[in-house]
Amino acid sequence: MIKPIIVVGLISFTGAWAFAQAPIVDLNDPKQTNQAQNAAAQNTKVQNTPPVITNPTDVATRLLILERKDQSRVEAQQRVQQQLDMLQGDVDTIRGSIELHNHQLGQILERQRELYLELQNRFSDLSEQTASAGNSVGVIAPSAQGNRPAGQSEEQAYQSAVNLILKERNYDDAIPAFQVFLSTFPNSSYTDNAHYWLGQLLFNKQDWDGARLQFESVVNKFADSPKRADAILKLGMVEKSVGNKAKAKRLFEQVVAEYPDATPSRLANEQLKSL
Repeated sequence: MIKPIIVVGLISFTGAWAFAQAPIVDLNDPKQTNQAQNAAAQNTKVQNTPPVITNPTDVATRLLILERKDQSRVEAQQRVQQQLDMLQGDVDTIRGSIELHNHQLGQILERQRELYLELQNRFSDLSEQTASAGNSVGVIAPSAQGNRPAGQSEEQAYQSAVNLILKERNYDDAIPAFQVFLSTFPNSSYTDNAHYWLGQLLFNKQDWDGARLQFESVVNKFADSPKRADAILKLGMVEKSVGNKAKAKRLFEQVVAEYPDATPSRLANEQLKSL
């Protein structure tokens, strides 16, 4: 009896291997069958095994390159962080300087406001004292220029005139002092203030024409002056004092329209209610 014979083909592919002739196995022989199965399993294991790197030097070199790149990236990040820290320090310094300057500016503005209120109060007191005196003082003669102390600078001359009001309360001498200042320093940075305070002094003396002239100088010649709103308000009060209520109303309304958020606007509204 002829035994059935099968051909088992074992194909192995490894680098330099080629196809090999498959062995003939007798299936009725358990020994040959087991050997064939073991050979097939071993061949499959060889095929599934990943290739082995036989040159470890290449791997070490690549790792070294990666480490150096990583180190360079870390150092670059550190340099950027240092620069950011320096910039932050500069920003903090600038912010501190700005806060200091804002504080100093606030103090200056507060002092100016206090001086303004003090002048207003003193002028109000003077107005009450001279309300019954009538038109007793007009424009001072040009000879008053001789009252200016020799060698005074622009700022000194202006400050001297202001001190006659704030410190000495000598309102009569303050009038020629401001007139001398305006004739001596017509282009001064204090000119608008000098016109305004001279107008206020003449207003308190009830010299309506003289006061009107000074206030109009502020309104017409100094469009950006911080005293312009007050000067328009005072012009309205001059017109109200001489009985010209229609013109006074227009001037008060001008203050409200042009300077709605300013203190003179609130005072103008009060004057409008009293017309």
